[in-house]
Order: sequence, then structure tokens, then C-alpha cells
Amino acid sequence: MSTPSQTANDRFYNDLPPFRRFDDFTMFEAYAPVPDDWVVMIADVVGSTRAIEAGNYKAVNMVGAASITAVLNTKGGTEIPFVFGGDGGTLVVPGALGEAAGDALLRLQAASEDLFGLTLRVGAIPVADLRAQGHDVRVRKFELSPGNYLAMFAGGGVERADALLKGGAPGGAYLPAGSGDPGPPDLAGLSCRWEPLTPKNGRMMTLMVQGRASDPGAEGKLLGEVLAAIGDILGDPLTDFAPASRHSMRFRWPPRGLRLEARASRGTQSHSRRLRAVLVSSLIQYVCERFNLKAGDYDPPVYRKELRANTDFRKYDGLFRAVLDVSPDQAARIETYLEGRYRAGRLVYGLQLADRALMTCLVFNLARSEHVHFVDGADGGFAMAARAFKARLDHCDAIAL
Repeated sequence: MSTPSQTANDRFYNDLPPFRRFDDFTMFEAYAPVPDDWVVMIADVVGSTRAIEAGNYKAVNMVGAASITAVLNTKGGTEIPFVFGGDGGTLVVPGALGEAAGDALLRLQAASEDLFGLTLRVGAIPVADLRAQGHDVRVRKFELSPGNYLAMFAGGGVERADALLKGGAPGGAYLPAGSGDPGPPDLAGLSCRWEPLTPKNGRMMTLMVQGRASDPGAEGKLLGEVLAAIGDILGDPLTDFAPASRHSMRFRWPPRGLRLEARASRGTQSHSRRLRAVLVSSLIQYVCERFNLKAGDYDPPVYRKELRANTDFRKYDGLFRAVLDVSPDQAARIETYLEGRYRAGRLVYGLQLADRALMTCLVFNLARSEHVHFVDGADGGFAMAARAFKARLDHCDAIAL
């Protein structure tokens, strides 16, 4: 799909200087305001909790990643900030890409029942509208590796956009403005070939934390204290507890997610033809992984190293989110610490423990090392942690009343 010629406004995120030390996400004064004519695009699985409880958590993750993939495949040379939420995705796009991105989400929404057996709701909320409601959209660009970035969002606008989508804005005011052209979503690059990640320390902990501070400076200080406390409990840097590690990564053939990937990425092909293609390409990948053989741009040792660097196991979008490979004792100590701060009125948190984590991959260009990998706890990691988070938040609000 062609894209309009870029303006300086469209290149806002391209030109944003990245930061490389993750803990610096707490420097909220460094976040840049997104241009007024940009749009927050959101997709969210309807009834994700029920789907997860029915064992369909991999499909839920796949839809969340698909919403990001579909929009990124419209971007041309324009960089777009995004964040994966487990059962959905959030992106912020320039106004010039609004129609193309809207078409991408509407096509995915129309195909979601057939592809994944899940209903998807989508929305497009102008940044200017969010600001008019008193919620800003500010962003920083965290560099995972050269050319691969994660967006960090602050200002409350992304959270407000999510609330508007889930609350059902009156009259469908925030439906994406697509052209209405029919067709399958473009999900090229989306794959789910790696086995569930088995923890080396015993448990995969999915965590989300939001401070109750009254201003950004105080919030940054509080979250810095949380990171320091978790670091003290773990005894080593957070990167040593990332879910994707030499211990946890396993590749089998055929991959468990093979049929799901084939359905998602078939485009205009028949399912059987796409399934055969994925079977062949995954077999080549399996042989390469098994014997450390290079095939074209796929170099197993290099790819695995890049993959571990390019996971989104820690991020910030108004909440600090992480998936960590921890021992049962470390998990209990982290929860005890957070519960103490919660009872003191300092923060709200949600936490879920599982015996595995799931990884869904976006692979765009191996030759240029352009790939990013979304991680979530098994059995609904972020969705389950969010349910616990909301219960605590509702309790705090009830006390305040």
C-alpha cells in the first residue's frame, strides 16, 4: 500500500532520539508531546478473560500482536510507536496514515472471528480530543537494539483512549476512519513458532504497577524506588531475569502454533497452500536451529541473540509492566513488597504467576535485523494481572469516596 509523502510532522517519531537505559523511563520530563493531529489506534479482544479461561490464551495473544502487525504493515518509511498489551495493541499514528491504519484494523476486526475465533473491538481516538479532555499523549523511544524500538507512553492519554474504547463511546464516535475497501488484513511477518518459554528459576511472573503520586516527578521517583526494590530482591539486573533466555528457548517441528500462524498470515491464499508454505519454512528453520546452520539471512546464533535483546519483557505505557523469570521465593518477596506499598496508599499493582511464558514474533527484515518479540505470561498473564490490578484500583477509589 502506498503512503503519502512524509512531512516533518509525520517523521516526529522517526526523529525522536532514543534512550538506552531502561530505568530512565521514569524521567517523565523527557517525554515528548505527540503532535495534535496524530491518532491513538486501539484494538482489544472482547471477552478475553473468558477465552483465556477456556484455554485460548495463545489465540488471544496472537490477535493482540496481529493488531500491531496490521497497522505496521501500512507505515512505509514512517516509524510508529506501539505497545503490546497481551489481549490487544495500541499504536499512535500520524494523521496522514489514519485512513490506511483504520482500514488495517477494520479488516482485522472483520476477519478476527474466522481467523482466531475471537471478537475484536477497534477504535481511533484523535490526540487532540484526548487533550481536550485533559489527558496528554507523550512518548519516548526505548532502543532495544539498533533499528528496533519500544514506545513508552505517559500523560494519561493512552489509558483514557483505552477507557473510551472499552466504555463504548456514544454513537461509535471513535470508530476508525477507513476507506471501506474489503480484503484480508496484511499480517505478513507475524509468527508463533517458538515453544512456550519454560522458566529457569521456577515461575514466570507477570506484573503491572502504577504509582499513586500526585505529579510526574513524584511518580517517577516512586517507580524508581519500585525498580530498585525489585532489583534488590532479585540481586541482579532485570535483564538476567528476562523470560527469553538460552535456557527457556526451544524450537520443535512442527511448531505448536503452526496452524494459527498459517491462518493469520494466509492473506489471499488458501489455508492449505499457506499451511504447506509455513510447514516448509518452519522445517528449514528447525534444521537451522538443530544444527546451527545458516540459510540465507537466517543465522541461528545471531538471530537468537538478537531475539533475546528484542523482547518487550519490560515496558511503560502509564503502568510499569514486566514479565520476569523468578524463583517462588523471589515472587513471594516481590508481592510482599508491593502489597506493603499498596496498603500504604503508594501504588496499585496486579500480578500473575505461571509455569511458562508465551512469545509472539514480528519478523520484518532479517537482513536488517528488524524484528521484535512480544512476551506474555501463560494462562493470560497481562489480562489476569490487569483483573487483579483493577480490583485493587476499584478498592482504592471506593475508599477515597
